[in-house]
Amino acid sequence: MIGYYISRNYKSLFNAAGKAKTDCEFILQKMGFKNLGLKQSSIPNSAAGTIKNFFGISIALLRLPFKSTICTQYPLNKFRGYVLFMAKLKGCKIVTIVHDVRFLKGRTGNASKELKKIITSDAIIVHNQAMKNWFLEQKIKIPIIVLGIFDYILNDGLPEQNNANKGNKPYEVVYAGGFGEGKNSYIYDLDTLEKNNFKMKLYGIGFDYEKLKVSKQESILSYLGAFPSDQVAYKIEGSFGLVWDGISTEECSGQYGQYLKFNNPHKTSLYILCGLPIIVWDKAAISAFVLENNIGITISNLKDLSDKLEKLSGEDYMTMKANVNKVRTKIISGEYLNNAVNEALQNI
Repeated sequence: MIGYYISRNYKSLFNAAGKAKTDCEFILQKMGFKNLGLKQSSIPNSAAGTIKNFFGISIALLRLPFKSTICTQYPLNKFRGYVLFMAKLKGCKIVTIVHDVRFLKGRTGNASKELKKIITSDAIIVHNQAMKNWFLEQKIKIPIIVLGIFDYILNDGLPEQNNANKGNKPYEVVYAGGFGEGKNSYIYDLDTLEKNNFKMKLYGIGFDYEKLKVSKQESILSYLGAFPSDQVAYKIEGSFGLVWDGISTEECSGQYGQYLKFNNPHKTSLYILCGLPIIVWDKAAISAFVLENNIGITISNLKDLSDKLEKLSGEDYMTMKANVNKVRTKIISGEYLNNAVNEALQNI
């Protein structure tokens, strides 16, 4: 069966959300889906990108065959209603890959309005079991498929620089992400923990040395710059990747922190791709995947991290690293989305 998708403009190559969606397009194409729209692009100008998207989507909807299957991605901010209306008019089956639920992110107070945009589909693919459970609590009846973890496509193959890491102490803990207010302001508090016998290596936009709580010489934080999402994996080196968002070292709090109870942070896939075992908040939805695959450790409070790392044996670290290597070959080949889409197609 031939399926279809509509490619579009993604304005930032540094942006994890854009990377996840372009990777989905790549995997769908590899599966035999055909792009009905204009060629994928990355025009940074919002107005120009919106105009291109409108024309590309309009052309795609004219080309969309009657009673065919289309795979969509949510959110598609301005044009989702347009796509759904035309697809339904043509009697098409719709599979939707859910990237973000704005209600769970605290961006809207109206769950039912957002749900309508998502579930006007014949099947949806969600991040994990916790997100699926939330949809089931909303009495959603259509098939809900669990992705497991986001794939992460790299044109130049798996990064090799971390293979030599034997888990030598002190461990180097990597954090990759934008350093905006509320997103990860806890980073600057890591220097003030009672025990912090590890090093932090930071990658992303917006880090500010002026916000350090100690002198630069005393700090455990090292900022190594920002790189496009298709290149950063080749720059990262360390022992672990940290998945922790919000404003506090005591728990993942605030809008971004609480969203971890439902979403699969894209940085998790990036760390795994780099060969790094994961350190994650124990209440994060992705922690279940980390524990099931024995690819990292969970903690409830960052003040406990030093003790947990001290007690970790070299043998345990290398076991986790070997398990990471198994998962990363699946992530770079698009296996998780491939399996989820095939399951969705069997259920519609």
